[in-house]
Amino acid sequence: MAPWGGVTCCLSAAALYLLGRSSGRDAEALKSVTRVNHLKDLAQLLDTASKVLPFVVTISGRVGSDTPISCQYSGLRGVILEETAEQHFLKHNDAGSWIQDSALMLSMCKEVPWYLDDGTGRAFVVGGRGATGLVLTVGSEVFEEAGRSIGRGMLDYLQGLKMLGVKRVERVLPVGTPLTVIGEAVKDDIGTVRIQRPHKGPFYISRKTIDQLIMNLGKWARWYKYASMGFTVVGVYLLVKHAFQYITERRRHWELRKRVLAAAAKKSGQEDEGSSVKEENGADSKKDRLMPDLCVICLEQEYNTVFVQCGHMCCCMACSSHLTNCPLCRRRIEQVVRTFRH
Repeated sequence: MAPWGGVTCCLSAAALYLLGRSSGRDAEALKSVTRVNHLKDLAQLLDTASKVLPFVVTISGRVGSDTPISCQYSGLRGVILEETAEQHFLKHNDAGSWIQDSALMLSMCKEVPWYLDDGTGRAFVVGGRGATGLVLTVGSEVFEEAGRSIGRGMLDYLQGLKMLGVKRVERVLPVGTPLTVIGEAVKDDIGTVRIQRPHKGPFYISRKTIDQLIMNLGKWARWYKYASMGFTVVGVYLLVKHAFQYITERRRHWELRKRVLAAAAKKSGQEDEGSSVKEENGADSKKDRLMPDLCVICLEQEYNTVFVQCGHMCCCMACSSHLTNCPLCRRRIEQVVRTFRH
């Protein structure tokens, strides 16, 4: 049997190690970005650093837009709006009981052009939905109960369903939210400043400051490192344990095989001796009877059990109670059946 526990722990350790390295690289990348205190200074910095590509900066300000979106249920105004609708129902399972479940019916997202404004200038944010760390605010949660149509209800019941209703959730990035944006700063021909995802580098939109982001990434990197070390230790222990058990079982198998061969040789020798005595004396005696079939483990008791599924009979009941694999074919023992002789 393969040591899946040890292999899984080692693979988990490798995944955590890679995540820790990624978090550490992100933390180091955030430390190297250019910090811009006022948006009015960003355009001047872009003019002087136009030959440095990409020019990754971090800026802070409040969310603004000339064409904000309004939530349907709460009326909250924002620049990014996500709407989801889930159908909730009771499902009849095989055990004969009803369990609650849900299925996604609708998922859509809208985004309008928006910018950060700190009172000294503006910087438009492009592709904000794909940034790391973006968390939207729940604008509204509305549950609409299912209709009471008798025909529809009977059809659903025959299919093993009881419709409860639809849950609609609106998540929005509200106007006026203070944010920190880290990305590549560019300026077009008409002087509009944009922050976008760089070809290589971090792209973050968060309500935390850059110092808080660096601290959290460093904390996660250390946690991943320690967790990776723990999984590695457990995985190596399980693999070594499995290897030791395998070697022990193989050694035991060879020892049992030697004992079986020795017992067979001894029995054959006694049979030959009995045959020669019979030929010399010309009469039967009790010494002419064959040696009883002995257990291959203890070589003392007669074997009186059969192993399921392999069907081998080679052990006594006392020795069979301590075995998990057949000593002859190494197949796993699912059941031990006592046998009797007339």
